[in-house]
Amino acid sequence: MDFKNTLMETLEMETVEATPDRVVMTMPVHSKTHQPMGFLHGGASVALAESAASIGSYLNVDPDQYQVFGIEINANHIKSKRSGYVKGIATPLHIGKRTMVWEVKIVDEDDALISISRCTIGVIEKK
Repeated sequence: MDFKNTLMETLEMETVEATPDRVVMTMPVHSKTHQPMGFLHGGASVALAESAASIGSYLNVDPDQYQVFGIEINANHIKSKRSGYVKGIATPLHIGKRTMVWEVKIVDEDDALISISRCTIGVIEKK
């Protein structure tokens, strides 16, 4: 997928794995993803989670007929982080005709849980 001129490019997200059953993305933890106190911003973690869930959803539809959009996301931030990178691992909990629900675990280099999200994606017919 082309991330050029998107939030994903700005936050330097990279796709490591992308299948209909699992999406893995990485994102550095540095000044672009920090909040003012120098820790990973919760919003950056949520952006990573929704990006991974959206890519997974896109891979579960015919993109010529359908578009996918995030319609709800929640996140519990478990642990803070100042540097390095995080990895978002998205797996589907529900793949339906009109909605999909994905769980996204965000872990650090040592696989310590940083954040966990659940993201609901809407599936809309293109007109």
